[in-house]
Order: sequence, then C-alpha cells, then structure tokens
Amino acid sequence: MMEERGFGRATTMTETVKKHSVSIDSREKISISGVEDVESFDEETIVVYTSMGTLTLKGGEFRISKLNVDNGEMIVEGEMDSITYSDEHAHDKAGGFFGKLFK
Repeated sequence: MMEERGFGRATTMTETVKKHSVSIDSREKISISGVEDVESFDEETIVVYTSMGTLTLKGGEFRISKLNVDNGEMIVEGEMDSITYSDEHAHDKAGGFFGKLFK
C-alpha cells in the first residue's frame, strides 16, 4: 500500500486529505479551507486543526463569521498579527499535555 508523508503524519492512499488553503485579505479577513476542527478561540487567538497541521492565528477582535467543518471552510474577521503552523495533526494528539511530555 502506498504512503504519503508530510507534517509528521503518514497517510494511506485510501484516506482522503482535504485540500488546504489560506487567503488573507488586507490582514482583516482570513479564509481557510481544509478545516477539520477548531480547538479553541477567543478575541485574540484561534487554534484550528487543518488537513496540513495545526494552524494558530493571533491578533485582536477576532470573529468567526463562517464555520462549516463538513465542507472544511472557515472565515475569520479581525486584526491579523500572525499565522503559525505546527506539525501536530488533529488525529495525532497523544493524550494532551502529559501524553506529549512523556512521548
């Protein structure tokens, strides 16, 4: 069976990986595709699991104006300061803080 490797996760060809993209309009509106889940959000930080890893948005006055996990789409409005990816994937969580500590 063929495998693809990327961002610390091996996937088989039978798994469907959602297409992922990020579009930022004037640092005020962010459109994201490939969204699998939202871990947390408040007015200053949003943490999103995507098909390509964990995405963290930082800024101010964030509002989620659209979220459709079934279609993998999300639109965030607010003041964008930074966007960061990490290699962790939503399905690779190792039991929270202690799971990662003793991994």
